[in-house]
Amino acid sequence: MDNLTKTRQNFSPFTILRKSLSTTFKLVCVLAGMMTLAGWSMVQSNDLKKAAWLIGTWANKSSRGIIYESWSSLNDQAYSGKSYTIRQQDTILFETIQLVMTKDGLDYIPTVQGMNGGMPVRFTSTTVTDTQLIFENPTHDFPQVIRYTLIHPDSLVAEISGITGGQQQKQTFPMKRMK
Repeated sequence: MDNLTKTRQNFSPFTILRKSLSTTFKLVCVLAGMMTLAGWSMVQSNDLKKAAWLIGTWANKSSRGIIYESWSSLNDQAYSGKSYTIRQQDTILFETIQLVMTKDGLDYIPTVQGMNGGMPVRFTSTTVTDTQLIFENPTHDFPQVIRYTLIHPDSLVAEISGITGGQQQKQTFPMKRMK
């Protein structure tokens, strides 16, 4: 085959169309992948933004003292929380909490003093709205469900529930935002 024939084959309408379609297909695949990742990132980030009402300090007065839960933003992927009780003049730290964006959604990761060998336990979000956060871990002994419900901008209800000893258990903590 001489050079003129090779040149004609490379510039034939069918060759140009085939190469053009191949390039277009690759470009569409790359763009679709980028849009999927961007969409995932926006949805994930949006879940954390929906939980922004949690930020601040909340209090529940009980016979055992005042229970506080305090939340702050670490960055655009995580919030940090801590739960503690003030009884008389003593502050007793009960747990530290991380609210973290993962590839699977929003995870609630508490580390409770004296429980689980001091290791964190992961709960995965099942509901994330502007007024409710629900996290579940069906394999944990208790609780299996952690729920926060915003009642008003200054009040929420925190609830832990699950089955322990074959019985359904639930503990509810109505909390007020501290000024």
